Amino acid sequence: MQIDFKKDILPHLGGIVLFYLVVLLYFSPVVFDGKIIFQYDILQWEGASKEILDYRAATGEEALWASRMFSGMPAYLVSFEVPGDITNALTKIITLGLPHPVNSLFFGMVAMYILLLSFKVRPEFSILGAIAFAFNTFHLISLDAGHNAKIWAICLIPLILAGIHLTFQRKFLLGLALFAFGMMLQLKFNHLQITYYTVLIVVIYGIGELVHVYRTKLFGHFAKALGILVIGLILAVGANLSRFMTVLEYSPYSTRGPSNLGSANVSSSGLDKDYAFNWSQGKLETLTLLVPYLYGGGSTEALPENSRTEQALRSNGIDAAQTRDFVKNARTYWGDQPGTGGPIYGGAIMVFLFVLGLLYAPKRQKAVFLSITILSILLAWGKNLEWFNYTLFDILPGYNKFRAVTMGLSMALFAIPVLGVLGLENMFKSSSKQQFNKNLLIALGSTAGLAAFFWLFAGMFSFRAPVDSNFPNWLAEALMDDRKAMLKSSALKTIIFILLSAGLIWAAWMKKLSVQLAALGMTLLLIVDLWTVNRRYLGEDSMQYNPSVQFFSITPADEKILRDKDYFRVLNIENPFNDARTSYYHHSIGGYHGAKMKRYQELIENVLGPEMQAFVQKAQEGDFDWKGLHALNMLNTKYIMAGRGENAVFLNPEANGVAWFPSEVKNVITNDEEISLVANMDTKSMATVNEKEYGKPKTGSGMVNLINKKPYRLEYEVDAFEGGLVVFSEVYYPKGWKASVNGNEASIIRANYLLRGIEVPQGKSTVVMQFEPDSYFKTKSVVVIMQYLISALLVIGIGYSFYPGNKET
Repeated sequence: MQIDFKKDILPHLGGIVLFYLVVLLYFSPVVFDGKIIFQYDILQWEGASKEILDYRAATGEEALWASRMFSGMPAYLVSFEVPGDITNALTKIITLGLPHPVNSLFFGMVAMYILLLSFKVRPEFSILGAIAFAFNTFHLISLDAGHNAKIWAICLIPLILAGIHLTFQRKFLLGLALFAFGMMLQLKFNHLQITYYTVLIVVIYGIGELVHVYRTKLFGHFAKALGILVIGLILAVGANLSRFMTVLEYSPYSTRGPSNLGSANVSSSGLDKDYAFNWSQGKLETLTLLVPYLYGGGSTEALPENSRTEQALRSNGIDAAQTRDFVKNARTYWGDQPGTGGPIYGGAIMVFLFVLGLLYAPKRQKAVFLSITILSILLAWGKNLEWFNYTLFDILPGYNKFRAVTMGLSMALFAIPVLGVLGLENMFKSSSKQQFNKNLLIALGSTAGLAAFFWLFAGMFSFRAPVDSNFPNWLAEALMDDRKAMLKSSALKTIIFILLSAGLIWAAWMKKLSVQLAALGMTLLLIVDLWTVNRRYLGEDSMQYNPSVQFFSITPADEKILRDKDYFRVLNIENPFNDARTSYYHHSIGGYHGAKMKRYQELIENVLGPEMQAFVQKAQEGDFDWKGLHALNMLNTKYIMAGRGENAVFLNPEANGVAWFPSEVKNVITNDEEISLVANMDTKSMATVNEKEYGKPKTGSGMVNLINKKPYRLEYEVDAFEGGLVVFSEVYYPKGWKASVNGNEASIIRANYLLRGIEVPQGKSTVVMQFEPDSYFKTKSVVVIMQYLISALLVIGIGYSFYPGNKET
C-alpha cells in the first residue's frame, strides 16, 4: 500500500494537532502554569489515600488495607497498583504528555476520530464529531467535580467500539488490538457504571450486526469476529485481573451488596431505589441537550449585571455586599433533581446534525445509534419513568449496584455525534437537490424551530423551584424572571448557531464553498459554543496552585491529636461520614467513599448515628456521657474533634483500646439481634458472637498490647491469665485477613457485629493478623504479562495496517 502524505497522513496529523491545541488552550493554566483543577472529590481522595500513597512511596509495597477510613476497609477502591503495571506509562504516551486529568479529553477526541474513520467518515467531519463528543459540558462539569476515572472510562468507549466495528469489517488484527487496548484501559480506570453502559452500547451494536448477518447469511464471519473479540476481552480482563478479582470479591461485602439485616427496607442485593434514583432527570430537562439553560443551568449561576434579581435586592434595601454574593451564586436551577453542577449539553449544532443523521445515515447505523440514544434518555429519567426504570433495576443483572442514573446520558452524548457526522457524510454523497432542501428544512424545524418556540412562548413555564419557598415572594418572582431570561437568551443562541451551521452546509452542498471549509467553519462554531458554556463551570478560577496545601493545612486540633503516639481512632463530629480530610492525618471513624463496607454502613445508620446524636445532645447540656458511647468505644475512639482549634479536641477516657478480653460472650442467632445488642451493651465487658456461624467461644482474661503495625499487618503481645476470646478493635473482613497465634494458624471470627475475634490459649502469646488476599497475590503476574501482550498486539496491529501486503487494508 503506497502512502500519500497529503492524503493519508496530513489530515489525521492536522486533526490530532487541533485536538491537542483545544485542550492546551482551554487548560493553559494547568499545562503551562502548573495549576491544578480544584476538584472536591479528588481532594477527598487525597485524604482517603494518604496513608496508602505514603506507604507505597516509603516501601514500594502495596498497603492493600486502608486503615484510616471507616475504621478500616480494603484499599482496592481507594488506591491500588500492581508492581510492573505499565498502563500509567501507556496513558502518558498516548496523550503526548498532557497532564492528568485533562489528557482524558484529548484521548477522547482521538478515540472518537478513530471510530468515525472506521465508519468511513472523511477526516474533516470526523474532527467535528470528535470535538463534540469529548468537549461536552457533562465531561467538563465532571472533571470540575473530580470524577476523573469516569471521564477516562467514557472517553475510551469510542476506541472500544472502533475495535469491535473493525473486527466485524474483517480487519481482525487491528480490531482485536484496539478493542483489547481500549477495554484494558477502561477496566484499569475501574468505573463499573460506565463499563456497564459500555456493555449496553456493545449489545445494541451487536444486535444490529446480528440482524445484518441474519439477512446476509454470513454466520461464519460473525462467529469468527465474535471469537476474536472474546480473545480480546480475555486479554483485557487478564491485564486487570488483580483489580477485577479483588473488586468482585469485595462487592458482596460493600454497600453494593445484600443487606445483612432482615428489617432493612432495601432490595435484597444492591442499592435502595430512593437512593439510586435520587438524581433523575426530568423528561423535558433532556432538551438541555439543545437549549442548555432551559432549566436554569447549574444549581447556582452568576446572573448578569443589573439582572431582575439584583434590581429586586437593591430596591428592598439589601446591602451591596449581600446583593453581590447572592447574584454571584443565584439559585437558578428549577428542574427535578436535588441539584446539578450544570446542564448536560453536547452542542446545538450536533443535535441539528443528529436530526440530519436520522434522515441520511445508513439504516443499520441509524437503528443502532438511535436505539442507544433513546435507551440513554429513558435511563436518565429514572424515577420519572418508574415502570421502565424500576423494572430494569429489579431484573437487569448488576444494574441495582449503581446510582446517579443521569450518568446514563453519557451514552447519548456518545451516540449523537456518531449519528450526526454519519448523516453529514452520507448527505454529501446524495445527489437529490429536492430531497436535500426538504431534509435540511426538517432538521432546521426540529431543532432551531423548537428553540424558537421556547424563545417565543417561554411564558408557558412556571420557572418555580422548590428552593423558592425559602425566599420572600418579591425575591422568588425576580428569580423566576431571570430564569425566563436565561431560557430566552439560550434559545436565541441555539437558533443562531444552528442557522449558521445550516448555511455552511447549504453553501457546501451547492458547491459555493468547499466541504473542507464548511466543516472547518462548523468546527469553529461548535468550539465557540461549547467553550462559552463550559467556561461557566470549569473556568480559570477553577484552576489553582495546589489547592490541597490549603485544604490539608494542619490545624491546632490536628497537632494536639498527633502528639499522642498511641494507636487509636478519631471522630470528626462535624461531618464524619462524608469527609476524608480527617483521614489525611488520623485513623478516622469516618471517611468519604461510595462503596464502604455494608456492615459499617449498617452500624452508622442503626447505632453510630443515634449514639452520636444522643452524646452531642447531652454534651450541650454539660454532660459528657463517654460510657454511653458503646459502639464508638469498641472502635477505639480516643478523641472527638468538634472544630479546628486545640480546645475543640476532647479526650475519651472510656475508649476500649486496641483489644480486650470480654468477661461475657452473648451468643446470638441473627444480625438484627446482634446489632441491637451492640447499641446498648457495655462493649468492654460484653461481646456478641453469632453461634450459628462461629459456635460458642469461651471467655478469658488478660492483657493485650499492639507491638507492631503496618496497614496490612498487626502484631500483638497477649498475656492471658485465662485462655479465651480476645476482641480486636479492627473491622472484620473474611476475604484475605489471616491470623496466627504463636506461629500456628488461627481462625478469625466476627464479634460485635463487625469486629474481629480470636481465641487465645492461657499464658503469653504472639498474635499476628496479616492481609494476604489471594485475589491479589495470585493474579499479579498475569496482569503484567497480559499488559505487555496487548501493547505488543497494538504495535503489530497498527504496523500491519500500513504493510503493503496487508489484505485487511
